[in-house]
Order: sequence, then structure tokens, then C-alpha cells
Amino acid sequence: MGNAPNKTQPTAVSAADYVAAIEHPVRRADAAVLLDMMSRITGWEARMWGPSIVGFGTYHYTYESGREGDFMRTGFSARKANLVVYIMPGYTDFSAILARLGKHKLGKSCLYINKLADVDLDVLEELIRAGLADMAEKYPEGN
Repeated sequence: MGNAPNKTQPTAVSAADYVAAIEHPVRRADAAVLLDMMSRITGWEARMWGPSIVGFGTYHYTYESGREGDFMRTGFSARKANLVVYIMPGYTDFSAILARLGKHKLGKSCLYINKLADVDLDVLEELIRAGLADMAEKYPEGN
């Protein structure tokens, strides 16, 4: 594996331009809400990671294998089928918060939501904040 760079790298594309270009009107509106919410929660400027992930903040990771790199602390992507919210790095059990969230599916470090109308936005904000606090503990800022 070596130290090949993470295939998902920051780009110069504007996150606002990415959101404005989303074809599906509900997905575009939901992405705009997430962009505003995450900007407010994190205080960081949104950056595009690859062609379709809006990311906030960065952290440096080193795996036991020796592979290391940089990635966003939190973010989202508006895919055709759903919204994906990245609660990094996915090690902590957030089941108590998720139980109050509403309709969703869970991946390792991803939350899949069909549309924001399906979930409680206050609980989503609580979850994002909890994920960021977890990240700050595991990967203090400036590492």
C-alpha cells in the first residue's frame, strides 16, 4: 500500500458552486441547508474533496500499516440516491443520538439520509457536533 496519497483530495472548486449545480431540486435545497449548518457548526470554510464531497476542517491520520494522509473532519455529499453525511472517523457509538434522528441508514463513518425532511435537524446538528468532539479527542487540531 505504501504512502500513496488519499485518492480524495481537496480541489479548487467552490462548494457553493457544487451545491448550486445539483440537478435534483430537493437534494440541492438539502445540500444548501447542510452547507450552512456545517459552516456554522464548524466555523471552517467548506472545501470540495474530489468531485462531490463538501468537507470541513482537516486532520492527519496514520494507520497501523504505516499509511498516512490528510482528510476532512466532517462533511457531506449529495448523491443521486441520497445525502451522505460524514461523521468521522466512525469509531464511536452514537446510537443514543441516532435513535432520535429519524429515517436514516448507517455506514462505517457515513450517515445516509434520503431527504432532510425525514430527520430532526436539531438532532442532526447534535450528531455532527458529537462527531467533531470525538474527532478532536482522537485527532487534536493542528496535528
